[in-house]
Amino acid sequence: MSDLPHDGNAAAVNSLRSAVMRLGRRLKHQRVDESLSPTEMSVLGTLARCGSATPGELARKEHVQPPSMTRIVALLEAKGLVRLEPHPDDRRQKVVSQTETAEAMLEESRRKRNAWLAGLTSGLNEDEWAKLRAAAPVLEKLAHL
Repeated sequence: MSDLPHDGNAAAVNSLRSAVMRLGRRLKHQRVDESLSPTEMSVLGTLARCGSATPGELARKEHVQPPSMTRIVALLEAKGLVRLEPHPDDRRQKVVSQTETAEAMLEESRRKRNAWLAGLTSGLNEDEWAKLRAAAPVLEKLAHL
């Protein structure tokens, strides 16, 4: 039995996958800091959305192994983008927080990517805009499942 929905839904899933992948690749080229890997940027984005977390919590949220996250956090700390603080309840743990430098970099990255997307969408008509506004919350939900 296939994991894909039946009939027309399979075609929609295929189209969605293809469009999201192409758009994602194009968005990745709109980076502010080329020295950061996509994974490092993703970790900073997770910290911005979810707040401070332990490396283990970040590893689960980012779907990577804890030793990999430990290395990523160490790289981000060396670049001055995160700080490690003692866990308030468990002295064996550390809590990772983003720095003001990371916040500013993420804001600039969002601004650049939003401007790029705004340029792309400038050619949409009102009907296409209405569809995009309706689809945005659904895409947001899928991104966080």
